[in-house]
Amino acid sequence: MTHVVTEACIKCKYTDCVEVCPVDCFHEGPNFLVIDPEECIDCTLCVEECPVFAIFAEDDVPAGQEKFLAINAELAPLWPVIACKIPAPPDAAKWDGVPDKLPQLER
Repeated sequence: MTHVVTEACIKCKYTDCVEVCPVDCFHEGPNFLVIDPEECIDCTLCVEECPVFAIFAEDDVPAGQEKFLAINAELAPLWPVIACKIPAPPDAAKWDGVPDKLPQLER
């Protein structure tokens, strides 16, 4: 099983989760993080670290967020690995909790 980063991460991109990942399965895009499903070992450490509650086990992805399974798998091979915490975007708090952010995803 793998974990999945969902819509809540878009434009928030807090990186608390990457710091605790023992296998460096997070990849960083311009305004979103993804988890490489081939690398994730289902340790669950990242779930509690995400301040916007954007990470779920693949079997627990909320209704309407299932498309993020494919998005994570598609973008992980294209984006670089991130293993250290970096500052969140300056306007991250403004985007926390905003619904329907998928059109804002920068690939």
